[in-house]
Amino acid sequence: MKYIKPLPSFLANRYHGWKATQFQENKAWIAKLVDDGQHPRTMVIACCDSRVHVTSVFGAETGEFFLHRNIANLVPKFLPDGQHHGTSAAIEYAVTALGVTNILVVGHSHCGGVKGCHDMCSGKAPELEEKSSFVGSWVDILREGYERVAERGGTEDEQVSALEREGILVSLKNLMTFPFVQERVEKGELSLHGLWMDIRDGGLENYNPASDTFEQI
Repeated sequence: MKYIKPLPSFLANRYHGWKATQFQENKAWIAKLVDDGQHPRTMVIACCDSRVHVTSVFGAETGEFFLHRNIANLVPKFLPDGQHHGTSAAIEYAVTALGVTNILVVGHSHCGGVKGCHDMCSGKAPELEEKSSFVGSWVDILREGYERVAERGGTEDEQVSALEREGILVSLKNLMTFPFVQERVEKGELSLHGLWMDIRDGGLENYNPASDTFEQI
């Protein structure tokens, strides 16, 4: 496969730096994780956005979070149709194999995937409506959230910001369509949480179902 290239030198150098420092300092702990297996208590569903670094925000150590990232931190509805479902597979593994007790859906400000959904649904990005668009098909999960936001009105920036939070709520609702998630939630063995992060100022909001609002932590 001639199109495959060697690792860029700047990444190779970073690897050697990590191996000589962080890895060596935690070598015993990593060996324990290998021998005993991983036992994370928390699954995090976050966005692919390179500016979102959830493990750093919570000071997580190796082996502490089962982390899944996708465009706009979305969760689709339970759909056992035999097709490829990466997010659904990650959720199934986290809940049924690892037995996590918390699932965090973490959204963020200035999300390109959410903006893409807004543009698509408002007719500004017809290319995302094409059947060949993986991104458009994926963010269509959030269309119901767009409809609620559009009905409330406001400026485009206000709508996109509201849609970022709607994406979290849609994902939390869709999580409950997975039978193994619903069963554990109802038994009190699994808790679902919705968080929104302002990547500019570092603020973090937690969804409170009692008030149906996102509240600053």
